Amino acid sequence: MHVLQLNNYHFIKGGAERYYFEISKVLEDHGHKVLHFSVDDQDNIPSPYSAYFGRAMSFDTGQGVFKKIETAFRMLYSFENKNKMRSFLAEYDIDIAHAHNIYHRVCPSVFDVQREKNIPIVMTLHDYKLGCSIYTFYRDGRICTECLSAGKSRIIKNRCTKGQLTLSLFHWLESKLHGLLNIYSKNVSFFICPSLFSLKKHAEIGIAENKLVHIANFINVVDYEPGYENKDYILFAGRLSQEKGILTLLKAIKDIDITLKVVGDGPMRDKYEAYATEHKVSNVVFEGYKSDEDLRSLFRNAAFLVIPSEWYENAPMTILEAFAYGKPVIGADIGGIPEMVLEGRTGFLFKPGDYQELREKIKYLLVNPSMITQMGKKARKRAEEEYNSETHYRKLLHVYESASA
Repeated sequence: MHVLQLNNYHFIKGGAERYYFEISKVLEDHGHKVLHFSVDDQDNIPSPYSAYFGRAMSFDTGQGVFKKIETAFRMLYSFENKNKMRSFLAEYDIDIAHAHNIYHRVCPSVFDVQREKNIPIVMTLHDYKLGCSIYTFYRDGRICTECLSAGKSRIIKNRCTKGQLTLSLFHWLESKLHGLLNIYSKNVSFFICPSLFSLKKHAEIGIAENKLVHIANFINVVDYEPGYENKDYILFAGRLSQEKGILTLLKAIKDIDITLKVVGDGPMRDKYEAYATEHKVSNVVFEGYKSDEDLRSLFRNAAFLVIPSEWYENAPMTILEAFAYGKPVIGADIGGIPEMVLEGRTGFLFKPGDYQELREKIKYLLVNPSMITQMGKKARKRAEEEYNSETHYRKLLHVYESASA
């Protein structure tokens, strides 16, 4: 089978990109030919198909008003990328297209060409963009689903996009145009949801339930060496932004006799570092962005992972990484997290935003080090048995075959 994988970024930017590359490898290992379609970027990993990649699109600082208007029209419906896709399909035979995050850059306009060529399309929903202009159902420090109950005009009213009227108006136009064109539902045969929570939420958004399929993410556990012995720090790894709940974690960890290592970067890093200094949270270390062996070492040598998110997390890959390393997880009871973190077995759950409950769960594990080891072994076993690549591949192939029937 010739499988075309589509994504905005052809380099590791986040969890969606990791999946995009890793599923490509799994498919290739099973004898399929995998091709890629993306957008030009200086960080792109070299690709034999890059000549067909679309032109970069973004509202870069310094662009004049006319350039921004031109970019906005290209983001709404890119005829340029549509023609690129037409040229691509004239050169290569494709049996099925698998889309990931293609909003704004690749643009769903390419779907129309694929449908003309009778190429079935499936799409993995890594976030909630089809129901929320800013992907997260999170605004002004709280969960917000007003667009589902009161209509997409709330994007403008609430200035959801960075608090700016112009950008919010753009996202409203995008949702209206793509809704009028029915560009997703008419083109995509199946929408793959990494969590049951995501599946239910997208049904609420309005996607036909017979098009929604749940396939959990996977991890190649053979690539991870577990470390069950207890260590002298706990770990957070992720983007430093408000919805990730870092402030709750900083409040919870204060004065506990354990070091918290915060791995990652993001728009709130300076504020969190300032908070830690001002409130004398002396047992936190901001490690910054880490990758490769540095990141692996931080996971392998941690006692456990904490995910204090306050938005509808879909299916965090960091949980699977922690499990693969034999680490339990304390996670917020929100979104897809409780599907992965089994209370009392592979970790603990706490009410999102409740730093006192999180504090108690952290302290409980620290005074019960044998439980950390026991939970870590159960977490590793769960990764091996339920989140392995072979199980994922079989389920994905079934979706491909159903879409092609």
